[in-house]
Amino acid sequence: MSLLANDPKRKTWLDTPEQTDFPIQNIPFGVFLTRDDIITIGTRIGDYAIDLGALHQLGYFEGIELTDDIFLQDTLNDFIADGRKTWRRVRNRIAEIFDENNTTLKVNESHKQAVLFSLDEIEMQMPVQVGDYTDFYSSKEHATNVGKMFRDPENALLPNWLHIPVGYHGRSSSIVTSGRKVHRPQGQKLPKGADSPIFGPSRLVDFELEMAFITTAGNPLGKPIPIDEAENNIFGMVLFNDWSARDIQKWEYVPLGPFLAKNFASSISPWIVTLDALQPFKIDSPEPIKPLLPYLIAKDKKKSYDINLEVSITPKDSTETVVSRTNFKYMYWTMSQQLAHHTINGCNMNSGDMLASGTISGPTPDSYGSMLELSWRGENPLKLKDGAERRFIEDYDTVTIRGYCKNDDVRIGFGEVKNMLLPVYKHK
Repeated sequence: MSLLANDPKRKTWLDTPEQTDFPIQNIPFGVFLTRDDIITIGTRIGDYAIDLGALHQLGYFEGIELTDDIFLQDTLNDFIADGRKTWRRVRNRIAEIFDENNTTLKVNESHKQAVLFSLDEIEMQMPVQVGDYTDFYSSKEHATNVGKMFRDPENALLPNWLHIPVGYHGRSSSIVTSGRKVHRPQGQKLPKGADSPIFGPSRLVDFELEMAFITTAGNPLGKPIPIDEAENNIFGMVLFNDWSARDIQKWEYVPLGPFLAKNFASSISPWIVTLDALQPFKIDSPEPIKPLLPYLIAKDKKKSYDINLEVSITPKDSTETVVSRTNFKYMYWTMSQQLAHHTINGCNMNSGDMLASGTISGPTPDSYGSMLELSWRGENPLKLKDGAERRFIEDYDTVTIRGYCKNDDVRIGFGEVKNMLLPVYKHK
């Protein structure tokens, strides 16, 4: 089925800002609470949120096989489970409805009143119920930097890193959307030179600039997803901040990896941008440094995506400072490789599962994706615009991640994931 919604010449009758992340060619999916306190599945064009539940009830999806309540739910899981053919039909239909040459909805004031919301009339919710969450470690630059800091600088990458997409299963219940405040975690730490740990708040709270993709129910238990079919099982992508407590992590990660240092919170942008919308921005995957096993080799070399990313820090009552600019294209392991590896042993994926990229770092110091790297373990503090310094994230700092793709024809963005770090939670 052709991607009619991606037509770069298409214009909408909605009044949209020129540099919006959400032109009519984007059509992301999310879940929001309306002005009438109703939770609905929706999309966004420009600065308008569109109630897909209302559109469906009014008959605008006639001819597409959809259950009556498909958009009247509090998550996208069932819609995602319907598969890529349905996603494409719905996106194409939405593009037709809001095309400048289609006046059916444009001239119907009562229908527009039911369907359209300004952004200040809605409250974004978690778009999916995340059953399982996997975090990968797929940036060679990031893995190399960490290896140089904590292991042998001459052998920064572990022996398996260039052969498999390394990952671990994380905690899904603490994944939150943009806007939700995050509390500083506490746990065990080993002070420098000490033999025994102490307990207390983390002093080295960090962001990790990542992206995540959401899967459909792609395979029964026991059946792998071949690498060349992987993208058919990926619904879309979000920005992802994998908050980390470096001092807690350093003490606990041996022998089984991250635990309390990671599971206190991860944050996502609320609009899921479909992989279909990102098709114009596919680029060649990185050339492998070492030969790969056959199940990790795709026939199509264009499995990477050109997505511009940036991170900023805003202290309380102060100005915002961009501290990193990088790109998703630097990822050594692609989403297709991650999903193929995840399922090669027969692991079954469910609708709404979330797989994060791992920290995305570029080749230069200003493109690193964490404070651990940007301040190099705190040895080189960053200067903010207001004159303050940061080695790691301090209480009441707000961390914002933004991302977008752009070519000569269109800009497709993700909006932002923006969260403030609060002090340790205190019982009343």
